[in-house]
Amino acid sequence: MQFSKLRLNGFKSFVDPTELIIADGLTGVVGPNGCGKSNLLEALRWVMGENRPTAMRGGGMEDVIFAGTATRPARNFAEVILQIDNSKRLAPASFNESDFLDVVRRITRDIGSAYKANSKDVRARDVQMLFADASTGAHSPALVRQGQISELINAKPKARRRILEEAAGISGLYARRHEAELKLRGAETNLSRVDDVIEQLANQLSQLARQAKQAARYRELGASLRSAEGLLLYRRWQEAEEARAAAEEVLRAGTITAAQAETAVQKSVKARKICEAALPPLREEEAIANAVLQRLNVQKDTLSDQAKRAEQTIYTLEQRIAQLAADMAREQNLNADAGDTIARLREELAELEEAGAGQSEKVQKAAAEASQAAAVLHDRESQLAEITEDVARLAASHQSADRFVEDAQKRLSKAEAEEINAKSAVAEASTQASDAAAAYAQAHLDEAAAVEAVAQAETALAEAEARRADCLTQENSARTARSEANGVVNALQAEVSALAKLVERNRGQGDQLLDQVHVESGYEKALGAALADDLKAPAVTADGRSGWAQLQEYDTAPRLPEGVESFGQYVTVPGVLNRRIAQVGLVTAEEGARLHGSLLPGQRLVSRDGDLWRWDGFRAQAKDAPSAAALALEQRNRLQALQSQLKEAQAVASQAETAHQALVGQLQTLTKTDQETREARQAADRMMADAGRALSRAEAERNLAGGRVEALALAVTRYGEEASEARVQLRDAQTHREGLEDLGAARARVEDIRLTVEASRVTMMSRRTAHDELRSDGEARVKRIAAVNKDISSWQERLGNAKTRAVELEQRHSKAEADLATALAEPDNIRSQRAELISALEEAETRRKLAADTLARAEMDMRQASEAERDAGRVATESREKRAGAEARSEAALEAVGLAAERIREELQTEPQNLLEQLEVDPLKMPPSEQVEAEVARLRRQREALGAVNLRAEEDSQEVREEFDMLTKEKTDLEEAIKTLRGGIASLNKEGRERLLAAFDEVNRNFGTLFSHLFGGGEANLVLVESDDPLDAGLEILCQPPGKKLSTLSLLSGGEQTLTAMALIFAVFLANPAPICVLDEVDAPLDDANVTRFCDLLDEMTRRTDTRFLIITHHAVTMARMDRLFGVTMAEQGVSQLVSVDLKKAEQLVA
Repeated sequence: MQFSKLRLNGFKSFVDPTELIIADGLTGVVGPNGCGKSNLLEALRWVMGENRPTAMRGGGMEDVIFAGTATRPARNFAEVILQIDNSKRLAPASFNESDFLDVVRRITRDIGSAYKANSKDVRARDVQMLFADASTGAHSPALVRQGQISELINAKPKARRRILEEAAGISGLYARRHEAELKLRGAETNLSRVDDVIEQLANQLSQLARQAKQAARYRELGASLRSAEGLLLYRRWQEAEEARAAAEEVLRAGTITAAQAETAVQKSVKARKICEAALPPLREEEAIANAVLQRLNVQKDTLSDQAKRAEQTIYTLEQRIAQLAADMAREQNLNADAGDTIARLREELAELEEAGAGQSEKVQKAAAEASQAAAVLHDRESQLAEITEDVARLAASHQSADRFVEDAQKRLSKAEAEEINAKSAVAEASTQASDAAAAYAQAHLDEAAAVEAVAQAETALAEAEARRADCLTQENSARTARSEANGVVNALQAEVSALAKLVERNRGQGDQLLDQVHVESGYEKALGAALADDLKAPAVTADGRSGWAQLQEYDTAPRLPEGVESFGQYVTVPGVLNRRIAQVGLVTAEEGARLHGSLLPGQRLVSRDGDLWRWDGFRAQAKDAPSAAALALEQRNRLQALQSQLKEAQAVASQAETAHQALVGQLQTLTKTDQETREARQAADRMMADAGRALSRAEAERNLAGGRVEALALAVTRYGEEASEARVQLRDAQTHREGLEDLGAARARVEDIRLTVEASRVTMMSRRTAHDELRSDGEARVKRIAAVNKDISSWQERLGNAKTRAVELEQRHSKAEADLATALAEPDNIRSQRAELISALEEAETRRKLAADTLARAEMDMRQASEAERDAGRVATESREKRAGAEARSEAALEAVGLAAERIREELQTEPQNLLEQLEVDPLKMPPSEQVEAEVARLRRQREALGAVNLRAEEDSQEVREEFDMLTKEKTDLEEAIKTLRGGIASLNKEGRERLLAAFDEVNRNFGTLFSHLFGGGEANLVLVESDDPLDAGLEILCQPPGKKLSTLSLLSGGEQTLTAMALIFAVFLANPAPICVLDEVDAPLDDANVTRFCDLLDEMTRRTDTRFLIITHHAVTMARMDRLFGVTMAEQGVSQLVSVDLKKAEQLVA
């Protein structure tokens, strides 16, 4: 298949429909940075199934849709179509219908991607497998994006192995193996689940028998429970009736008591109202007396406060007069201090003005001296810097010469040592090459032995699996038979148990003849019709007792009608019944009606169905009502038959259990054998894998050892040449060092000049310090003069204000003395007012006490009347509550009677009066409801203890058996599928190893050839490392450019790494050419010479393969070598356009 055309519509910056022709040869794509060239490569990878948004340089897959610009709206979908030439019909069968195959991928916002092939919807998986089978795809190494060369260079060895896989064409094989492994894991999981379900079903079958027994017990308990519940309902109804009658009697007594209490309440209310009318005048008088007393107390407190305030005022005025006198004395002292301070400040001002004379001349002189010293220091420092620089250059020259001499000595020593080591290594490598060849031959033999062991293990495993499968089938059949037998035994046991209880319950009290009679099966109804309830009577011997007495036989017994068969031959009865049985004949229904009239006294005819014809004309049909004796006899015969069947079923179940246990043991043995065989097969597989890895390793070691011998021989020659060059370099370096100036003398001159510079620096600093001190002193003196003038002004202003303050203090002192005289007269007035107020208080207190005593006596009478009223009301309330309670109890009792009766009607569909007759219980001997309720609870607990009861045990057993058989068949199918999948995976692994090793050999040869072609010599080879299994090994690149030693790829320069990586990629092409190769700016790290080699290699590839190359480049040399060029432009911001030029046609036109 060949890629012929790529069409884009709405993909990233290619908003308009764009078509890229992919023809034979070299197709170049050029354009400025950022114009969308790399979008073409991404479109190609996207249409081939790339699903990672990061590979498309986006956060989500919808980012590939054109997002819009300032002038164009965003698109709603993106579409890429890849046209493939399928004229050779190499596509898979589902795609191989026409000469051209159009693969379409379309993505729509909020919907997702869809694939089509020739207008048919296909899966993404189908598209990916299509390209994987063609040795290409979205992740093919042939699609080299920007930076991928460096990723290949820096990749780990196992990541590089993908190149070999592409060369071997096993990408599709890997995908199929992965699918097979997923199916294998799924099948093993399903098998485990099926085993669990089969085991659960087997347990379920064993439980169904127990469930049938539980169902019988459940029915028996249900009947007893219904009887007990009916008795409980009647007993509760009866108790409710009794409670209703008692409640009505209590209600009558409560009504009388409540009426008497109401009369007492009315009397107490009348007495309380009389007391209440007398209280208001007394309370008003008591309030007036309290108010008068309170007002006088307030006046008393006011006079006390006035007295305290007068005393406080006198004290305050006395303190104020003393303070004013002190202030007047202090002001006089301050006036004297202000005059002294002003005189002292004027003297200090005169001294400062005298010291500041001639200050500016001194400062200017000091500044001139400091500037002169600084100029001298600058000149001497410049001289020191020049000399220091000369000495540093001299020291560097000495160091360089010493280093050259030392390096030359090291190179010489190293070259001589390497030459010796290389000679020793040549001999050692030759020995290793011989050992590697022998190991390679032995590995071939080991691999053949491993293959034979695997074949034997496969055969043994197949036989063991067949034996185990047969045994498992037999074990399943035995388990089924055991479960069926156990089910039959459990069912019979349940029926025997229930029937035995029924027979035991039907046995009468005493020695009834029914228990001594035995009748053949099928004749029970006939015996019941013949004897009926007479069988319940006992045999007697004493006089006066009711029952069957032994009589002598007839001398001449009456004979039955002609042709009537005696019934006695079918039954065995005690002797007391011989007379009765001898006169009973067995006939059919037609014969009985015909012979009825010929019966003698005491004779009877019966049929097997239970019809009766008696000698006295009485006739009874079997359908009217079967006799209890007949039913009892049938049950007893049925019990005996079931007991016999139970013994037989138990024997069969025991045999089935023994057979099943034997098969289980055999199955365990075969399972263990199968496991051991599988382990042996796995060991054989490991042995074969180890042998394959050992063979690959031995071959690689043999090749590597041969290469080492050749490389070491070249190394011996190279190290000898390096030693000669090192000796010449050593002599030249020693001569150059001897011709240099003495470094010690130059450093002594520098030290002398440095001392002179330090002395000049000290002089400059001392003069600058003197200048700074003079300037600081002058500035401080000016500031102090200003401060002194300010202090003199302040003190003069304070002295003027002091005279005014003295006059003000004198006035305040006089006013305070006058206020003190007035305050001293106030306490006498207050004492006279207090005496008058105390007399009024005594009179008011007497009036208040008299009113309070009178009110207290009236309130006491009121409280007594209220208490009497409350007591009467409480008694009345209690009586009403008791009456209401009695009414409620009476209503509740009546309602309980109705509810009990209604419940009886609902649950038992009868009236309470009729229920007693149905229960057949003596009312006088009826147990209390608590005892009946306990019996009901006991029966319910027994029924609930049974848990969930399956009444459909037989039907469930059949359904489970069908499901069990179906799952057993599915298990067999799964085991066959697992065996097939394991064989398929082993085949894929074997084929993958063979194809990968073959591809490795071919790629290694091509890589060495292309490397020598690109580098103009040298050698390179590939080595499998990190694992002996080729499918898990890594790929290491060892190369030796011309004139250099053998090393790994990471130790080469950037350009050499790029050329080596290209050689590896093109070596893959030669081994398994891909339909297309895209190289995105891979020539960027190369210079012009290497770009020419790169282009020559591209031309060689186009001649030797059918691969079509798409080259994205910025290099002019590469552009010139293309067969056709496509230019990507972005005339409109954010929108890419494609233009093309066919260079071959252009050359033909020019020619």
